[in-house]
Amino acid sequence: MPTATDRARTAGELRAALPHIEAAPKDAGEVMLIVSRPKKGERRILDSAGLTLAKGVEGDHWSAGCWRTTDDGRPHPDVQICIMNARSIEAIAGGPENWAAAGDNLFVDMDLSPANLPPGTCLALGTAEIVITPEPHNGCAAFIARYGRDACVFVNTGRGKELRLRGIYGRVTKDGTVRRGDRMTRLG
Repeated sequence: MPTATDRARTAGELRAALPHIEAAPKDAGEVMLIVSRPKKGERRILDSAGLTLAKGVEGDHWSAGCWRTTDDGRPHPDVQICIMNARSIEAIAGGPENWAAAGDNLFVDMDLSPANLPPGTCLALGTAEIVITPEPHNGCAAFIARYGRDACVFVNTGRGKELRLRGIYGRVTKDGTVRRGDRMTRLG
């Protein structure tokens, strides 16, 4: 399993980070990190990745099967791409070298709250396009093991839950390529 962090942040440290997290850009945000998960517990940091309707993030295990499936057993498209606010993971884990363990594909410096990006919002990332899905993204036992109980409570309750600090899910609507440093912007 990848390194998660040098130490778990306290509830007080995490609450103190809220003003910085809440100041994240609303209309466009930088893609700070791209991660594929070839197998359970494996992470690969990428400078760029293809995003496709058929495979999700290039090299990611989503297309080989995931925790949520359609009625016919295929990986559910509503959990195809995992996206987390870069300011949130920075508050939880420190530097980018500790972010991949969270299990998300994209870490973006952008407000991911439902007030800013409600389900159904269409976004461009590089030459790819995605739509935000309604599937909730919550911290779990693995998140606790990697970042501590306070971090999981922070993202799963109160203001952290309201802001979706654990992240959101998206589904690819147009194949393309995203690169670190690209902007994620609203379409239309």
